[in-house]
Amino acid sequence: MQNTASDITELLSRVALRDRAAFSLLYQRTSAKLFGVALRILKDRTEAEEALQEVYVKIWQRADRYQQSGFSPISWLVAIARNHSLDILRARRPMADDIDAALDIADPLPNPEQASMASAVRGQIDTCLEQLEADKADAVRSAYLDGYAYQELADHFDVPLNTMRTWLRRSLLKLKECLSA
Repeated sequence: MQNTASDITELLSRVALRDRAAFSLLYQRTSAKLFGVALRILKDRTEAEEALQEVYVKIWQRADRYQQSGFSPISWLVAIARNHSLDILRARRPMADDIDAALDIADPLPNPEQASMASAVRGQIDTCLEQLEADKADAVRSAYLDGYAYQELADHFDVPLNTMRTWLRRSLLKLKECLSA
């Protein structure tokens, strides 16, 4: 069984029913990616390993909350790992000494102008992705939005690894050209 979105979705469905074998398989197939997310954010191997254990406890507890809503299951899992790692970083920060220090924290929500610009850019990216061949656009989305490794994509699309690298490189060049036009 490959690590396709439908395979991960199936495992999550079984985990929601408290299937320990499915949970073990889910861990085997996704832990390396989620560990990478935690390590990249926390920059400490031991802390990332501890965070990964806590992430999988959350996945076990919340698997029933995953719903296919246009997001890939790996994106849902990565979001859990990312958010948990960010929570750990936030907990590390010392409490603000006074209200002035607390007010220096930047508002994470974009203002209406920023949101409008981001929406326009997303639309432009979607338009440019539609100009690519379907399989190449899927590969770009999987690599850069869902975090799939090149080897995983090569296996999924049944092409050699170097072919996948070429697909992605050429697709990114076409996207860059389209976006700058």
